[in-house]
Amino acid sequence: MVVKMNEYDVEIKNMREYTYQWNPENYSDPTKPILKISKSSLGCYLWCPLKYQYQYIEKRPQDTTEAMLKGTIMHNAREKFFEDFDINKAESMPRDEVIDYCSSLFEIDDYFEDNLTVAMFEANRFLECREENRLEEFLPVLNEKKLDCEITILSDINPKFPLSRNYVVRLQGIIDRVFLENGGYIPMEFKTGGWKDTKATSMRKEMAFYQLMIENSTPTVLRNAGLEPNTPVTHWAWFYPIANHFHCEPIKKSSKTSVIKSIAKLIHAYENNQFPADFFFKKCKGCSYFPICDGAINDSWV
Repeated sequence: MVVKMNEYDVEIKNMREYTYQWNPENYSDPTKPILKISKSSLGCYLWCPLKYQYQYIEKRPQDTTEAMLKGTIMHNAREKFFEDFDINKAESMPRDEVIDYCSSLFEIDDYFEDNLTVAMFEANRFLECREENRLEEFLPVLNEKKLDCEITILSDINPKFPLSRNYVVRLQGIIDRVFLENGGYIPMEFKTGGWKDTKATSMRKEMAFYQLMIENSTPTVLRNAGLEPNTPVTHWAWFYPIANHFHCEPIKKSSKTSVIKSIAKLIHAYENNQFPADFFFKKCKGCSYFPICDGAINDSWV
């Protein structure tokens, strides 16, 4: 039986293959894969180039931590919340019933208390949307969907890390959620860790990465994920329920520029095969690769 591919599958198949085990010397060969970059891989490289090498190039295994497990379970629970939420059912409920309804959409498990904070946040947001007659904006237009796109990184985009040529790279990633408000898209990141104000810069870079993917994906890829072409990303937001911290702001062009320059820096590392340890004991002591890290081994405090 011959299975006919849909337009999305055809478009994805026509993109070049991609890999983290990338060799810049093979770039001119169209049969060789190009560099894959995700939000997580780029963030890992900026955190520590050697950790990036261990995790993405060498594919060394990592320990599964409690934080990783918690993040996966709570992300899945919030995705299911939006899949199950019935606006027609909640539309006429009084406030207390809306809160109870939102809470009922989360399973009683080890993280139920944390999810009650999420439930209260969404209940209040629903009530606000209802009061302002914009219930159509409550549910996300994208709920945990993957985007794929290719972008060109110019050789001189980052003067500190010049490249030998222009490169096309593949961006890929799953966006937590995107909301549509006032004719513009708002990507929202969901984090299950603690919040510090010092995280704001890195969060803006993460959100700018999502913006890059949305702006460079083809109409077919966007529509497959629930998004419409030519709708601008006007704001971005992040939510840390454990810290009861939510922030939404207009996009910052400087953050997108910074991400593009960071991608150039990563490509420069591949060109020169340089992935040094960025070691600092307080930062790195919980890393899975701590026992084999050159930085840790050579640090006088260890």
